[in-house]
Amino acid sequence: MRPHLHTPLGTQVLAPWVRTRLRVAPGVAVGLALLVAVTAFLAAVCPRVVDRAEDAGLRRAVADAEARRTTVQVAAPQLNPGFSPERREAALRPGTLRRQYAAVLGEVRRPLAADRAQSSYGVRTATPLAVPDAGLARPDNVPPRVVLAAQNDLAGHARPRSGRLPRATGTVTATTRAVEAAVTTETAEHLRIEVGSVIHVPGADRAPLAVRVTGILAPRQPEGAYWEAQPLLRSPSLVRDGNSPAAPTYWLGALLLPPQAAPAMLGTSGNPVRYWQVAPDTTRTPAHALPELRSAVATLESGPGHGRIRDAVDPDAVTETDLDTVLDDYEDLRSRIAPLVSVAAFGTGAVALVVLLMAGGLAADRRRAELGLLRARGASLPGLAGRLLAETAVVAVPAGALGLAAALWAVPHGRSAYAVAAAGTVTLLACLALPVRAAARHRTAHLHTGREDVVSARPSRRRTVAELTLLVLAAGAVEALRRRGTSEGAGTRGDALVSLAPVLVAVIAALVLVRLHPLPLRLLTRATDRLRGAVVSLALARTSRASVSAVLPLLALLTALTTAAFGGSVTSGIGAARDHAALLTTGADARVESTSGLRAGAAERVRGVPGVEEVTTAALTLEAKPHDGPESVPLAAVSPDAYARLADRVHLGAFPARTLTAATTTPDGSSGSGGSSGSGRSSGPDGSSGSGGSAGPGGASGSGGSAGSEADPLPVLASSAVAHRYGTAPFPVRLADGAHVTVRIALVRESTPAVTGTEFLVVDRSGLPSAATRPTTLLVTGSDLDATALRRAAGGSPGVTVRAQERAAYAHSPLQTGAEHLYTAAVAAGAGYALLALLLALVRAAPERVALLARLRTMGLTRAQGRRLLILESLPQALLAAAGGTLTGWAAVRLLSPGIDLTTLALATPGAAGVGHLRTDPVSLLLPALAVLLLTVAVAAVQAWVTGRRGSVRELRVGERT
Repeated sequence: MRPHLHTPLGTQVLAPWVRTRLRVAPGVAVGLALLVAVTAFLAAVCPRVVDRAEDAGLRRAVADAEARRTTVQVAAPQLNPGFSPERREAALRPGTLRRQYAAVLGEVRRPLAADRAQSSYGVRTATPLAVPDAGLARPDNVPPRVVLAAQNDLAGHARPRSGRLPRATGTVTATTRAVEAAVTTETAEHLRIEVGSVIHVPGADRAPLAVRVTGILAPRQPEGAYWEAQPLLRSPSLVRDGNSPAAPTYWLGALLLPPQAAPAMLGTSGNPVRYWQVAPDTTRTPAHALPELRSAVATLESGPGHGRIRDAVDPDAVTETDLDTVLDDYEDLRSRIAPLVSVAAFGTGAVALVVLLMAGGLAADRRRAELGLLRARGASLPGLAGRLLAETAVVAVPAGALGLAAALWAVPHGRSAYAVAAAGTVTLLACLALPVRAAARHRTAHLHTGREDVVSARPSRRRTVAELTLLVLAAGAVEALRRRGTSEGAGTRGDALVSLAPVLVAVIAALVLVRLHPLPLRLLTRATDRLRGAVVSLALARTSRASVSAVLPLLALLTALTTAAFGGSVTSGIGAARDHAALLTTGADARVESTSGLRAGAAERVRGVPGVEEVTTAALTLEAKPHDGPESVPLAAVSPDAYARLADRVHLGAFPARTLTAATTTPDGSSGSGGSSGSGRSSGPDGSSGSGGSAGPGGASGSGGSAGSEADPLPVLASSAVAHRYGTAPFPVRLADGAHVTVRIALVRESTPAVTGTEFLVVDRSGLPSAATRPTTLLVTGSDLDATALRRAAGGSPGVTVRAQERAAYAHSPLQTGAEHLYTAAVAAGAGYALLALLLALVRAAPERVALLARLRTMGLTRAQGRRLLILESLPQALLAAAGGTLTGWAAVRLLSPGIDLTTLALATPGAAGVGHLRTDPVSLLLPALAVLLLTVAVAAVQAWVTGRRGSVRELRVGERT
């Protein structure tokens, strides 16, 4: 019946179509609005989150690099001695340097920006000068050396700890005999300089320049580029006088002169140079402008900008920076992470697209009779599609705008164009899904059609061709991903087809399940024909006679569940890679080591630290030389029983302890094992054996054939690389103290707790001399370990590495954390869309089920039977979707794992050990599938309960629903 209104004059007027539809089905409109708003929000927020992570990664990369590398440094030598003294002095005065500094800053082009607060200019001596003044620190009786530096704005970057800032009185020239200077607190401490100290800097063909220290300064921002670009100005360094390791050392520090005193450097032999330092400011530089940023750096370093700087400063000026290298390293990291991010983004977007299309398809199927009646009464296909588009747009457009506004508010940083385009695409798809589906279904006007249920319907040829095309695309994407991987082809932003590989696998699996869907239903129907009662048979009959469009949720469910499983597997693989890398680095939950040996009783004291459960000692030397050759192999001396327990506990190269236990000879000649180290078990450097008679380098054994001799070599655990090189035959090893021992490789493992690396030997400490068994390493197991407490308990200054802290250090770059958060969101979105698809399907079938229960109750159906009927009717498709989603997710991970390299995403820290592999995560596989089953049962039970409380008359009345 057409809705109509009556005017005061009684004339009939048609009511607006859109307003009528919204009044008739407000719940459907609200549901569509929520779906569009949430999907538009996710689509708009994703590119902005990626932009935010990439921009933060760029800032972190520049901030983590040393300022001396990122600062653009322009340097020019002093003027030629052929110029007049006045002109040479004028070139070093602050006014001249300031004008040239302005010219240098003027050549900085966007997007490169200068951090003016940390940029600087000045004059410094290039040659350190030895100062013979008494009272200065002399570590090896070598006088210290200093450089003179006059840098601008010293007062703005340091505050006097004692004394005052230096000043220049009068006009300073090359002939000035005395100037004032200041030093930093570190320089004063190490060189033993005090306020009032006078330091005599050697002059060039003249008397020394007397530099009187007037103040000791504390830098305001010691980590800033003002100090870090030339760290010697802040911190002195201990330098070795020569290349020999035994060469004496001396201190090298800096004396900070006022800028007006710079001409005095011309009177020294320090070879003063002028410099201008431009610190980059990347706080507002977006990562997408990286090509322009690199171009701006290149033009300063060797392009037109460099030529103009030479014209303004000095023809011999040189511009140097490693900022371009830092940017290249960042771009390399970003290009290796971007394909993995694309996989998550494309997967989540595909799931959202499928659910949007499914919602439109279900809406068209729900209104099939209404739209067919309109076509039969003469409605044109364009007119019908236009009405459906209007009623959908009225809801979808404001919802999409709301989702976009929420995304812009939630993530204010990032490019807006991509967010607007993504939200607009979602809104457009939501508007077109219903009219396009309805137009395709009602091309021909008809009122009644044949059966189109799941069991009787046969796929058309067009559908078969489309499915085969998708199969070919999926096979190509999987093969490309397995061959090329996600880390190949650095510099690209990822291949769209390859990024869609997990989704395509899910789509193919869904299509296969849709085709196989009737088979289990037929089998179940036959199996239940002989059961007593009609509930089970009726439920299966209802499931079999469901419309073909009711299978659409299966596609959405499998795609969503596969996306959630794949995302969970990525996050699980990242965590496992970091755990393994941290374990390879520490060997246990914590590692305490000292190359010179730990203090006596360190193990016992460490055992008393809270949280410590077990401590395993090891004597590690890096200077063991097999066959007395030039190559060294790390050798660890351990107690086999304790070390085997540790290796088994941490799952790192586990082995049977008895295989590594050294055999010993008792006084009566019988063989024993595991004895303590006695005298004479190894020979001296000359190869002679002691009373125990172990083998020397020549392999000759003494009497008794004790462990470590050629007759009775010590069994060792070796890495595969060492075993491949030396084989299983006995061979001599020279220890760090010159003693020799003969060993035989009895076990081969890829890794071991005591040694980090791919080459190692592990031996029973009882077969070595006491000098080689002094503990150097403690491998600690426990929970909530504190590095400070462990260091305090061990005594001295040992190195302490805690596994938990080492693992946390791997998540360093915002690129990593941003990608992890994206995958976590993909898991949540996949699970959420799976539940949403199920809810849409159940809500679509709710009116029919309610009417069915009302009719059956008039024939004597009880409430319990009605509840069981609805649950059994919903379970077959839910079980199929849950089982299929679980199997598809597992298969997708197995198929794609060879091409997914998580090492960069998990271990971007340079030098990190380990490799990141994709692995199945049981939680992300099973939890969403179980949620689907529980939600199905819960919704069916609620529907039965609500229907049971209502009367049957209302549900059976005709014409109450549109």
